[in-house]
Amino acid sequence: MPEKVQSWIYESGSLTKRIKEHYQDAFSLSVLFHQWKRPFLSETQSLRLPGNKYCLTREVLLSAHEQPLILARTIIPLKTLKGAQRTLSRLGTRPLGEVIFCYPKLARLEMDIALIAPGQWSSAAQKIINHDQKIWGRRTVYAIQQRRMLVSEFFLPGVLEI
Repeated sequence: MPEKVQSWIYESGSLTKRIKEHYQDAFSLSVLFHQWKRPFLSETQSLRLPGNKYCLTREVLLSAHEQPLILARTIIPLKTLKGAQRTLSRLGTRPLGEVIFCYPKLARLEMDIALIAPGQWSSAAQKIINHDQKIWGRRTVYAIQQRRMLVSEFFLPGVLEI
C-alpha cells in the first residue's frame, strides 16, 4: 500500500476535519443518496444484522475546489438511531464525522481495508471516478453506546495529494 494511502487509511480522527484544515472554506459535501434500504450482504455481516433489515443508507462525496476527494457510504441500523443518535438521520449536508467524533462513547470496533477494482461501483459513483483506476478504501464499524454503524470511505486520487 502506498505511503500516502496509509496516511488516510490509518487516520484515527475525522477525515472531514483533516480535509477542512487543509482546504478550509473550499470544502464541500454532496449527498448522493439518503434512503432506507437493505445493506449489501457484506455490510449486513459487518453489522451482525439479519439480511432482511432495512437501514438508513447515506452516500456522500467530500470535495474541495470541485475536486472529488472521498466517496463515503454509511449504513445506520434503526436501533442505532434511537435516543440522542436520532440526529444522524437528519445530517443533510453536514459531515458525519463532525457529529460522531463529538460523542464521548464512540468506539472503533473493526476496520477492513480494500482495493476496489474498476466496475465495482454504483452508477452514481461511476459518474465521479475514473473508470480505469483502482481505489483504496476502508470500512469501519463504529459503536455509539454499543450501537453499531458502518462507515465505508474510498480515497480518490485528489485526496492523496494532500
